[in-house]
Amino acid sequence: MKLYNTLTRRREELEIRDNTVRIYACGPTVYNFIHIGNARCFVVFDMLRRYLEYRGHKVIFVQNFTDIEDKLIRRAEEEGTTVKQVADRYIDEYFIDARGLGVVPATFHPRATENIDKIVEIVSKLVENGHAYAVDGDVYFDTSTFSGYGKLSHMPTEELEHGARVDVDDRKRHPMDFALWKSKKDGEDSWQSPWGEGRPGWHIECSAMVNRYLGEDIDIH
Repeated sequence: MKLYNTLTRRREELEIRDNTVRIYACGPTVYNFIHIGNARCFVVFDMLRRYLEYRGHKVIFVQNFTDIEDKLIRRAEEEGTTVKQVADRYIDEYFIDARGLGVVPATFHPRATENIDKIVEIVSKLVENGHAYAVDGDVYFDTSTFSGYGKLSHMPTEELEHGARVDVDDRKRHPMDFALWKSKKDGEDSWQSPWGEGRPGWHIECSAMVNRYLGEDIDIH
């Protein structure tokens, strides 16, 4: 079976170890109903999983829920409710829509807020190894320390538009650096960390859940 490899831009044979395929697919940020773009992703991964299982392979399939993020916080403030109540509601709605699309539940559906300990552990390791730095309770990934940054998009970092997907912040060492941990603001949900109370950045949660549920080496993302 051949799949398109985003890194090499070629179709390549899927190498299957011990008859098991480990797949991680980013799930929805649960501040609203899923839309057609979300649905396309879920249906495609469901089809791939079903085919691999049909071929006799064991599939460990992880699809997360992002249940702490700026959009959830804004929705909770608008509704006068809690982030957890917003997340719970739209996670329930996701499963209703998924059933309507014929999408089978993943092997694991972890939530970002269930993996704060792993997120803090990974961010701490990045800081310790010189790949991240703390500023006023926030922690940023230092993109200059990773020579492979930008390889998947096939765009040189100097050509990436500053601020398009990463907040512009004068406290960063480099414009493309991004938040791994955000310090607590008034009224926000927060957790203890070595840098003070705060919450995970959008970029780090999937790394933590991949590592916890699938290990160091996975097959498909």
